[in-house]
Formats: sequence, structure tokens, C-alpha cells
Amino acid sequence: MNIEIENLGPCKKLIRVDIPADTVSERTETTIREFGKHVSLPGFRPGKAPKHLILKSYSEKVDSEVRRQLVNDGYRQAIKEKDLHIVGSPDVEEIQFAKGQPFQFAVTVETAPSFELPTYKAVKIQKEIRSVSEEDVDRAMGVLQDRQAKFETVERGIEENDYAILDYSGQCDGKPITETAPKATSLEKKDDFWLHVHEGHFLPGFHEPLIGLKAGEQKTITLTAPEDFVIKELASKELSFDVTIKEVKVKQLPEITDEFAKQYGAENTEALREGVFNDLENELNTTQKRKVRDQLIKHLLTTVQCELPESVVDQETKNVVYELVRENQQRGVAKETIDEKKDEIYSAAATSAKDRVKVAFIIGKIAAEEGVKVSSEEVNQRIIMMAQSYNMAPDQLAKKLKERGGISEIQEQIMTSKVLDLMELQAEVEEVLPTEPEAGVDHQHHDH
Repeated sequence: MNIEIENLGPCKKLIRVDIPADTVSERTETTIREFGKHVSLPGFRPGKAPKHLILKSYSEKVDSEVRRQLVNDGYRQAIKEKDLHIVGSPDVEEIQFAKGQPFQFAVTVETAPSFELPTYKAVKIQKEIRSVSEEDVDRAMGVLQDRQAKFETVERGIEENDYAILDYSGQCDGKPITETAPKATSLEKKDDFWLHVHEGHFLPGFHEPLIGLKAGEQKTITLTAPEDFVIKELASKELSFDVTIKEVKVKQLPEITDEFAKQYGAENTEALREGVFNDLENELNTTQKRKVRDQLIKHLLTTVQCELPESVVDQETKNVVYELVRENQQRGVAKETIDEKKDEIYSAAATSAKDRVKVAFIIGKIAAEEGVKVSSEEVNQRIIMMAQSYNMAPDQLAKKLKERGGISEIQEQIMTSKVLDLMELQAEVEEVLPTEPEAGVDHQHHDH
């Protein structure tokens, strides 16, 4: 068997395989004998039909089976002999096949990138010295209070920090706003708009003229949009709004009592504070771990330069585009807006995909070097945890994952996690002071 390799481009090769005529003849004879054991022909017991009659009835099937076996054997031998690490699906092109003649075929394949293993031990990283304070717990408790807030209507003029329900219609240079900025429909007219009368909510300079107005009163507000306004067509333009106040409300926060705590699944206020503290601590640990991992991944990406297989990057780009679109949809971004930004989304996805693919190959190489493996028990445990969060039966989730090839994704995630944990254990860690204050965390729910 003669095997030749031609480089077609980065991570892309053409394998040419020539199989001698005697090998083709031997394989044909073997295949005919195998067929003879199982086929039935009129007048002959199974396994007793003569060769020429088997060929007469099953010639195409015999040829097809011989070709299949020779391609599989030749392909496998080429990979082993040339030490190729194939990714994706091979593209087989048959060049020539005839009984008793040499068999030739070619296979176009993509291969894993070739690179030197980077330095991954004693990587220098920074870790912020942080802990959860009582002030952090107080802020988080305030968020929980805010969830239970009630808004009471008051019969007086608007004061700072009130909430006004109002109607408004806007103009730019004396014309409807959409004539200047067609997409700014929400600025042109709005009914029953809730405004927190506080700087930073809605437009700069909008809230001050409302102070003192009562329900039923009207006012025209004139302001200049900032230079860096999000709607570029309106930047630095003069805007005017005809405003009608419909209601004035104040926010009433509930007291933090044992009854309040029970609404969040805690027995009393002390248990609620303890639960909030634990949640904040878990989130802090998760954030710190993510920051450490980001530094380790950045180190791997910057120390390895290599080409990447196009098909793998293309598939990962599609995955990232899907994720970005889904995230935008969940955030309530309109389909039209997503369509307008499709080039921007694709560009961001392509960059992210290249980094993801590159990191996956580097992690795989480190795992092989260190003997890091993922057991079926670890995969099963991850599926059980995922099933709990999705409120599904584990076997049902496992079936869905297998159908879409998701098991390999889980294996890759666990492998990545184990390798990064290993790198973190071996890293040179410098403890540093926080770069920004720790913010209170918005808590969804607490079960204690």
C-alpha cells in the first residue's frame, strides 16, 4: 500500500492511497466467500452456491463492500502511519476501482493544529483579596426589600425620588422625533410612562422641571441631548417634550421582620441574613475563580500561535451566533434590531469562536501530557446536576444530549475545568487589593 500526503492549507491535507491489485483480488475473494455463507440461490443450500453465480447475482454489492473495506483499511493505516490527528468528517473521493486492478482513492481531511506545548506551570496570576462585609449583606437585603415595595399615590407636588406616571410626546427642532431618528419611536410618544424622578433615569435634565408638578398638570420640557447620546442622530440636538402628569407615587419599602424573611424561605431575619451572606460568599468565590481562569486562558491564548481547522471554527462560530441571538432575544431585543446588527454579531462570534477552538486544542494537549481524563461517572454527575436545574429526569436529559451530540460538550467542559484547576494549583499567585468596590448582589431566591 502506497500512501502520500499533500498539504492543501492550514490544518488541511489530501491523503492519496494506492492499493496493489493483488490486495484488491484477495479482498474480493474473501468478500465473495463471506457473501456465499449467507446468500440463498435457487437450487443451492445456503453457503453452497458457486462463486460465478454469486458474482452474477451480487456483483454490485460485492464491489461496494470491497470498496468500503479497502477505503476504511487504507484510511486507518494512513492515519496511523502518518500520525495524523483528524478533526471533523473526511471527504472521500474514489479515483479508480475495477476487479483485479490497483485501487486508488483520495481523502481530504482537516487535522488538529500543530504547536509546541506552552508553559502552563507556575503561571503568574493575580487574585483579589476580598471578603463579604456587613455592608454587602445590607445592600443585598435592600434589594430583597425593593422586590416587596409598594407604590402609594400621593396628592401633592412631585419631589425628588418620587415616581411619576406620565404621558409625553417629543419633538426635535420642532418636528416629530422620528423624522430625525426613525428608530426613536419610544421617544416620540409614550403613555402611562413610569419615571423615577431622579438624576440618571431616562434623559439627562428631564426630571428637574417636573419637581413641584401635581397630577393633571402639564409642562413643556426643553433639553439638549448629550454628545454621546445612544441615538446618534439626536446627539447634541435640542429636544422638547410635552408632558402630562397622571399620578404621583412614593415607594414604600416593607420592614425587615421575621414575616418578611419567611417570604424568602427563611425562618427569621437572622437566618435570612445568614443565607444572603452565604449566597454572596458563593458568588464572590465564583467571580474570583472566573477571574483567575480568565487570566490562565489569556496566558494560553497569547503563548500559542497556530492555525486552526476551518470547519471546526465555522461550526463554533454558528454555535456562538446562536448563543448571542438567544441572549439578545431573552433580553427583549427586537428581531429587527438583531437583524440590523447581524454583521456585528457575526464578527464578534467569529473572534470568540477562534479563541474557544484554540483553547480547546491547547487544553486537550495539556490533558494528554498530564494524563487528565474524564470518567463516565463525572459525566453522569454533571448530567444529574443539569437535570435538577432544568427540572428534568436525568435519563431524559441524557437522551436529548446524545441526540444532539451534547455528551462530548460536557466531557470537554469537565476536561477544561480539571486542567484549569490543575494550572491554578501550580500557579504563582499574587494577592492584590480590589480594583473596584464589591457591589451588592441581586438575589433571586433563598431556601433555608
